[in-house]
Amino acid sequence: MTIARVKALNLAWWVLPAGLTMSFVVAVAVGAVYLSPSQVVSALSGQGEGGLAKDIVQAIRLPRALLAAGVGAVLAICGAMLQGLFRNPLADPSLIGVTAGASLGACLAILLGAEVAGGFGSLPVVSISAFFSGLLAVTLVYRVAKSINGTSVATMLLMGIAVTALSASLIGLMEYFADNDTLRRMSLWLMGGLDAASYPRAFLILAVLCGLLASLPGFGSSLNVLLLGESQARHLGVDVERVKTSLIVLVAAGVGTSVAVAGSIAFVGLVVPHIVRLWVGPDHRQLLPLSALAGASLLLVSDTLARTIIAPVEIPVGLITALIGVPFFISLLRKNRGSL
Repeated sequence: MTIARVKALNLAWWVLPAGLTMSFVVAVAVGAVYLSPSQVVSALSGQGEGGLAKDIVQAIRLPRALLAAGVGAVLAICGAMLQGLFRNPLADPSLIGVTAGASLGACLAILLGAEVAGGFGSLPVVSISAFFSGLLAVTLVYRVAKSINGTSVATMLLMGIAVTALSASLIGLMEYFADNDTLRRMSLWLMGGLDAASYPRAFLILAVLCGLLASLPGFGSSLNVLLLGESQARHLGVDVERVKTSLIVLVAAGVGTSVAVAGSIAFVGLVVPHIVRLWVGPDHRQLLPLSALAGASLLLVSDTLARTIIAPVEIPVGLITALIGVPFFISLLRKNRGSL
């Protein structure tokens, strides 16, 4: 590792945690009603009377900030895992069909009517349908790609594209026959949003995030070896089939849960790992956790902007992530095009 790369890595481990902390504090403090840092601290600690500030922070902004950080981190980690598995920096969770499958399940639940999809405890039927349809889509992709010779990454990729295209067609048919109100609900879901944030949703995505983080030490080195190719990885002692199966299961659970609790938020899983890789290099032992920090920060900043740009109206957060990330991504590509 070069001296410049070591310096970039050390800088990243300082900048990204600090950026996540700052973006989380801003997300809790800024909104239609501005709260001072002292009010935020008092509301979070439970000291003093609190009043309106306490209600705003604890009931509305804190669960939303936790949900945004968890979803952003999960999507970024899943994107980095798939990019390592496919050995392609342009891979993202949608390539294996989980995002499209989950979106199809959510739209189907919405189309069935408000009385069906309106609520089921803390997780509405829409979310439950999204989660299980996403898992079903990944299961279909995986079963087609798996044979007696192992799991074909190329077949998995092509099958994921086919499932995505089929899901898009079926969603288009549902949108065509939906009434105006249902069509708006479906469109907002497909754009992604955190307006339905709650503590159960936040704790669910954070639990999934903890599972992903716990798996990182076991997969970082394996993904590094896979960059050399599957045959070389086998010769070096990596159980390639186990790694591929485990990664697909983890990504399916992570992305399926993210879509279930926050809708379809694109771009984070594609661009965040790529930006971090251009910064610190391809070592997955560093890339995966740093991508989690960057993804959480990006979605926190995006959601804060979505809530405040034209307050009290909220913009779907999926649109903001693209508006923020694309220019920065393009500038990085232009700067590093000679090394890609």
